[in-house]
Amino acid sequence: MSTLTLENVELYYNRVHALRNLSIEVREGEIVSLLGNNGAGKTSTLSLISGLEKAKSGTVRWGDLDLTKQRPWDIVGAGLLHIPEGRRVFSTMTVHENLLLGGYLVKDQKLIQERADYAYELMPRLAERRDQQGGTLSGGEQQMLALGRALVGGPKLLLLDEPSMGLAPLIVKQVMDIIREVNQQGTTILLVEQNARAALKIADRAYVLESGRVTMEGPASELAADPRVIEAYLGA
Repeated sequence: MSTLTLENVELYYNRVHALRNLSIEVREGEIVSLLGNNGAGKTSTLSLISGLEKAKSGTVRWGDLDLTKQRPWDIVGAGLLHIPEGRRVFSTMTVHENLLLGGYLVKDQKLIQERADYAYELMPRLAERRDQQGGTLSGGEQQMLALGRALVGGPKLLLLDEPSMGLAPLIVKQVMDIIREVNQQGTTILLVEQNARAALKIADRAYVLESGRVTMEGPASELAADPRVIEAYLGA
C-alpha cells in the first residue's frame, strides 16, 4: 500500500522560508485537499513532491521510495503526476495529440489508446473537440484536457493545482465531479484548491496551511463545519 508522507520538511527560495516543518500524509485511495491563501505554501508542496523543488531538510516518501533522491521524470515514472496551475496544454496541438503526449513514458501503444478512450468516455466534451487545437478550447475544456492527458499516463497519485481557477461555478462542479470519479476508479489525489467549499465537498481529509505551516487538519466534513474555516475560507 503506497502512502505519500512528508515529514518535517523545510523549503527555502533563497531567503524566503516557504515550508516550515511541514508534515502531511495522503493514504492510498484518498482525496486530500490543501487549503490556504496565496503564499501559504500549497503550490510549493506540490512542486516539492514532484521533484521540481528540493527540500533543505525533511523527508518526502511514496511508499518505500524516497522522492528527494529522484529526478522529476523518475517521479512521473513512479506514477505521481502533477497537473500545474494554469492547465499548460499544448495550444497548437490537437486535443488528441495532447492526450497521447500524456503517455510518453508508456511503452504499450494499445494501453495508451485505451486510456485515451477512457478519457473521452469520462469527458465527452473532449471527444467532440478531438481534432481542435488545444488553444481554442474554453478554460473548462482545457482543464478537462489536462486531466485527460494525465490519465493517459496511468497515475497512481494525481497532484492537482487549482483545477477550478477561473472557471464558472457550473464548470467547477463538472470538474470536481470528474476528479471524484477518477478517485473512485482507484487514483489517489492531492488537491490544492482556493475554492475551499468545492474542495471540501469531495475530499476525505484536508490540511490548512498558513505561511508554510499546517495550522489545522482533519476530516473534510469536520473542517467544513469549523467556525475558523468558515470565517476564513467559506464565508458566512
